[in-house]
Amino acid sequence: MKSETTSPNVFFCALLTVVTTLACAPEVPNLDPEVHLSEIESWHARRVESLRRPDSWFSLAGLYWLEPGPNSFGSDPSNNVVFPPSASPRIGSFIRSGNSVEMNVVQGVPVTHAGQPVSSLVLSSGDRGRPPTVHLGSLQWFVIERADRIGIRLRDTENPAIAAFDGIEMFPIDVGWRIPARFDRYDPPKMIRIPNIIGTVSVQPSPGAVVFDVDGEELRIDVTGDPYGERFSIVFGDRTNADETYGGGRFLTVNAPDDRDRMFIDFNRATNPPCAFTEFATCPLPPRQNQLPVRIEAGEKVYKKLPH
Repeated sequence: MKSETTSPNVFFCALLTVVTTLACAPEVPNLDPEVHLSEIESWHARRVESLRRPDSWFSLAGLYWLEPGPNSFGSDPSNNVVFPPSASPRIGSFIRSGNSVEMNVVQGVPVTHAGQPVSSLVLSSGDRGRPPTVHLGSLQWFVIERADRIGIRLRDTENPAIAAFDGIEMFPIDVGWRIPARFDRYDPPKMIRIPNIIGTVSVQPSPGAVVFDVDGEELRIDVTGDPYGERFSIVFGDRTNADETYGGGRFLTVNAPDDRDRMFIDFNRATNPPCAFTEFATCPLPPRQNQLPVRIEAGEKVYKKLPH
């Protein structure tokens, strides 16, 4: 009777087939250095152009945290909220009640919303919907919320900082900083603590970590974003911070991995956070696990026109 036991030769051939298949499995393709150079140059040009717009981060002209109750505002120093000198001396008052804010305007001051003059307007009802923006000449303002703090963010589309902006210095573009990586998926997503520059902490879901190698050392960075989205966001720090790059870390966006959790992390696309350009932003800071113990000599350098 013929034995049903698989012969050693058959088993060896099957194993060899598996090993050969894995060895020949296609890797995530690298990018031609010239193509990569052109892509990063175009991306950086678009980045610089976006910061020249009248509504860019350079347009920020004030950030005012509101106290409960009435907060008078205008350019006169006696107001609770003091706007720049170009504003009317007394514009009106912001009345904060919990997370809701109502604005009352002094008669005769031409404040508008959606092109129409307003004398009273609810700027925030506490429902976390998109707050309305109001206008007075080149000034625009709206409510922002950061944890339990409620504030007024002021823009000036004629802010001199916009005209003074002359670009952002970068490290030399190097395809070597486009690093193959794998995605270590968290299932379910892990909640991570993200501190910010104003001293509060938010808790956000992280769908996973990007794992990669720099000079023989394995590193990992937690991402945030939709687990099923096409891109993830990263806030990271490294040992160039406060020297060649912004002290509060940098931002990076990465494409989601393929179906085998392979991906690239391209540090040539690392950008300064808004706080590198204005004192009136409220930027997240790198969580402890995203503080890399190496120098990432790629991406944007610190913007030196703003004191840090």
